Amino acid sequence: MIITIDGPAGAGKSSVARALARRLGFRFLDTGAMYRAVALAGLRRGLDWDVPQDLARLAERLDLKISHDRVVLDGEDVSEAVRTSAVTAVTRYAADNPQVREHLVDLQRKLAGADNIVTEGRDQGTVAFPEAKCKIFLTASPAERARRRWQDLQAQGEPVTIEQVLAAQERRDREDAARAVGPLRPASDAIEVCTDGLSLTEVVDRLEQLARAKCR
Repeated sequence: MIITIDGPAGAGKSSVARALARRLGFRFLDTGAMYRAVALAGLRRGLDWDVPQDLARLAERLDLKISHDRVVLDGEDVSEAVRTSAVTAVTRYAADNPQVREHLVDLQRKLAGADNIVTEGRDQGTVAFPEAKCKIFLTASPAERARRRWQDLQAQGEPVTIEQVLAAQERRDREDAARAVGPLRPASDAIEVCTDGLSLTEVVDRLEQLARAKCR
C-alpha cells in the first residue's frame, strides 16, 4: 500500500510522514530531500543555474540513497546539509527542471517497489503515485508554516528572522503552484488535513485513522 502526503512547505509533511510510517510499520520516502540533494550537488559544483541541461546530466550521474531519516549523496551523509537555507534557496532549480523531475520520479517509483510506503512531497499523489490507495494533502496557515520553519532554522543555528522566512515561503508557494511540471496541488481524491493547532501526535492519529480506513 502506498500513502502519499503532499502539501506546501512548512505544513509538517516530513515529520508527520516519518511518524506515520513508524506507526504503521511502513517505509518512509522523503522525496523533497531528493530534490534538495540534487540542488546541493549543483551548488557544490558551482553549476550555472541558467543552464538546466547541466543540472539534469548531474542528477542522472549522482548516487543518491534515501533510507529512513538519512540522505546519502555519493557516499556522504548530507541529511543536515540539504536542510540549510542556502540549499532551500536553490532547490527550485532542481524542482522546476523537467528532466530532473522525470529522473527522480522514476527513482521514487523504483525505491517504492512493491513495499508498503509513506511518501511525502509536492506531487506524490498527482504524478509519482496517482494510483495510491490513500492520498493526503497536508496544509497549515502561512503564519503557522513560517513559524515552524523559523524554529527549525533557529535549531540549526541559522541567523534568520521570521519575516525573512515568511517572505521566502510566500515566494516558494507561488513558484510551486506555477511550476509547469509537477505543480503543487491536491489530487482530486486527496483528503485535506489542516494541522493548525494540532500536535504531531494528533495529526498522526488522524492520518492513521484515514490510512486504516482505506486499508479496510
